[in-house]
Amino acid sequence: MKLRNIVYSLVGISCLGLFSCQEGDLIDNPNVANEDAIIPRTLLLNHLTATMIRTDEQPWALSAGGVQYNISNYQYYRFNNNYNYGNTSDSYDILKYALSLEKQAVKQSGNNTNVYFALSQFYKAYSGIWLSQRVGDIPFSKAGDSNNLTPVYDSQHDVYKNALVMLDNANGLMKNLIATTPSLASTKVDTGGDVFNFTYLQWQKLINTYTLRVLVSLSKRAQDNPDLQIVQKFANIINNPSQYPIMEGNSDNMVYVYNAVNRYPIYSLQLNAYNNFSNPGGTYLTIGSQNKDPRIFVTSTPAPAEITAGKPVSDFSAYKGSNPNLSQAVLLTNSDNGLYSFANYNRYYVSQTGANAEPFIFIGYSEMCFNIAEAINRGWVTGQNASSWYLKGINASLATYGLSEGQTVTINFPISSTNIKINPKSLKQGDTWGTATVNIAQFLTNVAYAGDNATGLNQILTQKYMAMFNNSGWEAFYNYRRTGVPALLSGGAGIGTANGVLPRRWMYMATESAYNTLNYQQAVQNQFGGVDDPLKDAWLTK
Repeated sequence: MKLRNIVYSLVGISCLGLFSCQEGDLIDNPNVANEDAIIPRTLLLNHLTATMIRTDEQPWALSAGGVQYNISNYQYYRFNNNYNYGNTSDSYDILKYALSLEKQAVKQSGNNTNVYFALSQFYKAYSGIWLSQRVGDIPFSKAGDSNNLTPVYDSQHDVYKNALVMLDNANGLMKNLIATTPSLASTKVDTGGDVFNFTYLQWQKLINTYTLRVLVSLSKRAQDNPDLQIVQKFANIINNPSQYPIMEGNSDNMVYVYNAVNRYPIYSLQLNAYNNFSNPGGTYLTIGSQNKDPRIFVTSTPAPAEITAGKPVSDFSAYKGSNPNLSQAVLLTNSDNGLYSFANYNRYYVSQTGANAEPFIFIGYSEMCFNIAEAINRGWVTGQNASSWYLKGINASLATYGLSEGQTVTINFPISSTNIKINPKSLKQGDTWGTATVNIAQFLTNVAYAGDNATGLNQILTQKYMAMFNNSGWEAFYNYRRTGVPALLSGGAGIGTANGVLPRRWMYMATESAYNTLNYQQAVQNQFGGVDDPLKDAWLTK
């Protein structure tokens, strides 16, 4: 089976990632390397870190639409809103390079205790979880064996169990390296290969912070799978900071920094009227306006019709989100009539490096704080205060937007329009429309933690969603799928699925039924009664 053998060309797969397309394949191309060749570990790590984030996980991409941060009103210029995702892509290129890094780490260092070996364990775990949380059972423990082209599927339970062991091993190796040579804590792991430019200690924190994410994602299985020790492992990380250091602030975030080559995703649209063809989602803006959340002053603009009707740009009730239940034809008409808000043009469209935008955080401190708050609320951790971690998460998110109490924020006219109904002053796109004053104290009062109860849990999950705006790939969608929070809009024809129901998973890669047919059919039978049905839950979310 081609994918399980993992021998396809790098040129074909690296373009699935967001950030780089290297020429040739360091592993498979016989003109570059044979099975026993020495491959620079820096190059392998560079490929892993540079292609870790997929195209659909970047800001303003399909993941942002899937969790309704951004709704398209014109498919040709943006994307289709429907949730018929069909067959998933896969993460076997990540596994492929992680296995090669693992091999080269031993070959070149003569041991399996070095930093490259540790990072190979992280990426092996990451690749398995990335794909399994999309589809369910997958080939994992036997994937990558060139002598086995049709590997059996590991259960989703076993994928997570093995991945957690790998993550713990990675943390232990990093801990021992730093303990032996303390100066490594502040030393960059690999300035030539690591696009995140992390120190040894930051990588260790990232590994443990990601582990917390994985553990909280298992909340539905916490009580009926004692062998996984979900609650115990989570508490052990929190209660043993010297053994399991975690992120301590935004400076530890895994951030991708855009540049003139790998430009901010929607910069290329700035020469056209593309901001006209999408709108912030109603779920996101309704939560923000109800709580008087100052973040929507910088991510979005008010709906032009609301301002034409007499409201100031600082009126939270003027911020109106789009509804994916409606057809794109209706959405475009409504948008053209000024009924919906727009994205902040000056913030997101005019800089090729995204210099005006909030950083693109893939795994971050704010999310971690909310994950810890959730665990405390659920009773997983004692001796800690959920309210404190909840507040830390909110403040960390506010900081990424550069917001401070009493700050004056300029609201700019967002679109190219000569429609007098929505642009009576004939403003140009990007012109100053008005100002708003940031009132963080009022916002924090509105979202004050209600306690370790169902209401408090809903608050934690809601604020995690708000903090993940255009960040963290599909993680906000996975949180919704697991918890139902926030209540994403659904039920209408625009959703594109049977009865407008949001999907619970992706379908398997098309190559599975073609190249690993018997094992694929058995996995689908075991999980879903023989039909690869995206509306059915896998073990993780049943």
